[in-house]
Amino acid sequence: MTDLKIHLVCVTKYRKPVLTAGSLALIEKSFREVAQKMNFLVQEFNGEADHVHILIEYPPKLSISEIVNALKGVSSRRYGQEGFKKPLGKEALWSPSYFASTVGGAPLEVLKKYIQNQLKPSF
Repeated sequence: MTDLKIHLVCVTKYRKPVLTAGSLALIEKSFREVAQKMNFLVQEFNGEADHVHILIEYPPKLSISEIVNALKGVSSRRYGQEGFKKPLGKEALWSPSYFASTVGGAPLEVLKKYIQNQLKPSF
């Protein structure tokens, strides 16, 4: 049994403010389609003109880099196919970097206390 969740942030190339309400809707749709095909879940999605935030729940067989590569690749291709403007006319929509942080469950301090309070065997 697993409960793996990440908070993912992807920024546009050169952090250019090219995303619009319409392009964000397309990106969200693309992300959700990729998630369905790869068997993970986009729990939340939102964005601004130069970045997006995504909350993802995923199985242990997938790596974070596999997920990110698929999300960025598909969404960038569809973004261009729909005629949306990419940063400085470049082929890439996304910066090659991203931020990912594990999230979920109890706050870290609660988990630390739980682990510290486990009973050690006396033998």
